Amino acid sequence: MPSFDTVLEPDMVAIKHAVDNAKKEIGTRFDFKGTSAAAELKEKEKEIQLVGDSDFQIEQVSTVLVGKLTKQGVTINYLDMSAKLEKIGGDKVRQTWKIKAGIESDLAKKIVAGVKNSKLKVQASIQGDTVRITGKNRDDLQTAIALLKKDFSDQPLKYENFRD
Repeated sequence: MPSFDTVLEPDMVAIKHAVDNAKKEIGTRFDFKGTSAAAELKEKEKEIQLVGDSDFQIEQVSTVLVGKLTKQGVTINYLDMSAKLEKIGGDKVRQTWKIKAGIESDLAKKIVAGVKNSKLKVQASIQGDTVRITGKNRDDLQTAIALLKKDFSDQPLKYENFRD
């Protein structure tokens, strides 16, 4: 039976390049000279840390980083930017952005429910942090992909492992 996997997986290489480019720009910009402004990627923890002297400077660093991520083709929806600013030694502040990887269980349940409610002749099952969708023919699967793109346009879902 034909099937495909729905995944939420960011391109970590592109994110790494964007953070490196942002570091270069922060290092050369006049308004960041002599400050603690920085952006750092922690690949194992899947997070980006922004450091600055004030919340305004964190805002400036985040603007630079978002611009670089956009140039690399990384969707900003992969980032959870809701973390609060935290004070670290002296007058420095830090903000940590989490990088979303893998479909969370509540989103996976919504995807499965959306596929079932669509009355398409396909089945959806949660397999760890992916959702596998199977059907009898290829056309139904392509219709399911179109449905998911429309219903979950705010999520950067990818469709991989298409098998006949």
